[in-house]
Parts: sequence; structure tokens; C-alpha cells
Amino acid sequence: MASTAEQAVALKDQGNELFKAKRYPQAIDYYTQAIAMDGTVVSFYTNRAQAYIKSEGFGAALIDANTALSIDNTFVKAYYRRATARYCLGRPREALKDYKAVAKARPNDKGAAKKAKEVEKEVNRLAFERAISVQEKSPDPITKRLRGTMISAKVEASYEGPVLEGKITMEFMLEMMAHFKAQKKLHRKVALDLLLRMAEILEKTGNLPDIPIPAGGKFTVCGDTHGQFFDVCNIFEINGLPSKENPYLFNGDFVDRGSFSTEVIFTMFGFHILFPDHFHMSRGNHETINMNKMYGFDGEVKAKYTGQMCEYFTEVYNLLPLGHVINHKVMVVHGGLFSEDGVKLEDIRKVDRKQQPDSGLMCEMLWSDPQHQMGRSPSKRGVGTQFGPDVTKRFLDDNGLELLIRSHEVKDRGYEVMHDGKCITIFSAPNYCDQMGNKGAFITLKEDCKPVFTEFDAVPHPDVKCMAYAGGAQSMFGF
Repeated sequence: MASTAEQAVALKDQGNELFKAKRYPQAIDYYTQAIAMDGTVVSFYTNRAQAYIKSEGFGAALIDANTALSIDNTFVKAYYRRATARYCLGRPREALKDYKAVAKARPNDKGAAKKAKEVEKEVNRLAFERAISVQEKSPDPITKRLRGTMISAKVEASYEGPVLEGKITMEFMLEMMAHFKAQKKLHRKVALDLLLRMAEILEKTGNLPDIPIPAGGKFTVCGDTHGQFFDVCNIFEINGLPSKENPYLFNGDFVDRGSFSTEVIFTMFGFHILFPDHFHMSRGNHETINMNKMYGFDGEVKAKYTGQMCEYFTEVYNLLPLGHVINHKVMVVHGGLFSEDGVKLEDIRKVDRKQQPDSGLMCEMLWSDPQHQMGRSPSKRGVGTQFGPDVTKRFLDDNGLELLIRSHEVKDRGYEVMHDGKCITIFSAPNYCDQMGNKGAFITLKEDCKPVFTEFDAVPHPDVKCMAYAGGAQSMFGF
């Protein structure tokens, strides 16, 4: 009969096979079982840390890396894992110390030296940005500044793309999407016009709009799309283009990771402007400055348009609703619920959303995740909280709701039903990051708000790699 140590190694080996198959949550389960059998093996923790990193559980990865180093402070791989976790948690200075420790321990490790240089460059960039941020920001509202910038932009005769004249039409939308499929970008004036019109609408929108589904009607809820423009187009092929009779809600994380994020966001802005009461968008944790700088959107906007436009996007994102309530029965929010009970819909409606989500209700709505066990736990991401079925039930009961729909996590089938059917995760980016092999999905609701799921596969896209505009951050995630 195998010893306890041998059984633990066998579990670790099974975790490794699942990791190779990109089944990271399942790999984490096996590494956890191995650790439960033998908590003295440092590689069990570093393997699990890497699986957490791949599934964006950076807070949990940091804990595992620290535990590994408490067992053996010479284990170089643990410094690697901690550096990546720290970087992804927005702690580049601490990450730099770890990469320098690796480079010192392994002077011939070119990868470690390269990463140290990339992170050092990021630290210097952030220091420079802090230094210049002491200048006073313009007191003028975003709409006034956008209008002024747009007036000064001239459309050259050589430009052959879509032009906005008066109201947005379906013809404009179809022309713009075809333009994007041909890998062409909008003229700067047209892009600014879309940002301006979107800001004007959102300034009049509350934190938690109510959406009715009329008798005989239907409503589609989509999850993360992460810059996968061609998969967004496929959703419209499968389910029909947005219209008054075919309304949609896209539930955050429109950008980052995928390298067609500007195409996704301008398409969604266009449909929201065309159908403001029938095409809806909730803010996700990736509609924020730090995520955009780390995961590629900031670099993509600068490469395709201008650095100034990055600032405009940030301010428009600050105007996006934090969630939606459908037919007085369903709350849709990107991340999840709260670290304390007793939160009412009116509390959410009173939040000042025109900021970056650093803490409080807004941060938890964008970052939290459900868990299977009762109660609450610290977030594996290091931000927000994890909430159990009892937390979901109390929130829904307190607010007269029946169902919570959220996104924020990749799922093998594009969706997952949890908490006795009261909490649904929906994820609409198939083959996430061109490597996860998952399906995408969307939800169809009718007047009774009973969810019907449609799964779909990824479609081909031009040969532009995921995170192509993320600069040095690509190597942090294995791209």
C-alpha cells in the first residue's frame, strides 16, 4: 500500500495533468488534496499558486507563494510565483524585489532578468505618472472636453470608413462592423463622437437601471467578451442583431486580454446610442485604469488611436451603471455580492460611481465571486469577497428578488448555476485568451425570468495574439 507521501505525490501528478489540459480549477482541487495529505512539500504550493495565477486568483497565489517560502526560503520558483501575484495585485515594487532575488540566485536565467527589467520599467512609468499627476485636472466635464477635441479633428478625404452625420443608424453600425472585420480603424473624429454621445447618455443614467421585459418579449444577457470582437459578431449571428425587439445586456469586461478591444467597445457604444433603452452595459472590473494598463486595452488605444483617448475612455467607464434589475426579479452585476448583509438596492443607487472602484460596495459588485460553502471567505483574487448560498438567499429575500446573474469567471460551458439555482455565472468569451478551450454562452430571459442557456464555440479571428498590446505584461501570464 502506498505511503501518505506517495499518495500526495500521485495527487500532485494528477493536478499537473489537469494543469496541462488548462483545467485550472480542477488542478487546484488536486493540489489542495495533496497539501492536505502532506503540507511540507514546497512544490505543491508553487504548483497550486501557478494554477491560481492562470485562473486569476492572485490573492490565493500570493498566500501559497508565501507559504512555500516559509518552508524553504531558497526555493526560487516560489519567488517567481510571488512576483507574478504581486504584480497582478498592483504591487510592482514588491514584484521587482522578487524578480531581482531570482536574477541574483540564477544569474544565467535570462527570463528572470527580462522580467525584472520589464517590471522596473513599469515601476518607473508609474513614478513618472504620479509626478505629473500633481497638475490640476480640468474642471470641465468630460462631455465639454470631448466636444472641444472633436471639433478640432478633421476627416481627411482619404478616409474611407464610416462617418457619423446626425443620428446613428443601423446602416452606420453595419458599415462600422464590416470596417472592423477588415481590420481597419475608425477616424479619430468618429471615435470621439461615439465617446461623446455615450457620455451624454450615461450622465443621465442611474447606478442600477430597471429593465422591463414586455409580455411576449425576450431579453438576452451576455457575460465577459474581453476584446474578442469576432466572437461578439458571432453572438449577433446566432441570436440576431440588437433591436427594440431583440434587447441585450452585456455584463462588463468588454475589453482587455483580447486584442480587438477597441472594436468591441465601439460596437457596443454604437448599439447603446442607437437603442439606449434596449442595449445595456454594466461596468466590469476591467473597465478600470489599472486593469487597462496591465491587460492591454491602454496599449491598444494608444496604438490605434491616441493616448488622450485612453483618458476619455476612463471617464466614460466611470459613468457606466454598476448593475441592472430586470423585471423587478433579477439583479445583474459583473462580480457579485457584499462583505456584509443588509445591503439594499437603494444603497447601491446612492453610490458615487464616477471613480475607480478601490473599496466599498462598488468594488465588491465588480470583484466578488460566489463559493459553494456557506458564509463568506477572503477573495482568492485579493479584492472583493467570496459569498455562499446563504448570503445570496438573504440578499435576494431582503430585496424582493428571485435571481442573481453575474459574470467575471471563465466556465467550461460558458455558464454555471450555483446556490440552489439562485446565482448564475455567464461568460461569453469562448476559448478565452485563445487557450482555455471553453465555450461561451448567453442567457435568454422571458417575462417569467426563467433562464435559457445557449452555448457557442469560438470562431476564427485574424492572427493577432491575445495580449498583443500589453507590452511586457504578456510574459507575466505566459503569452
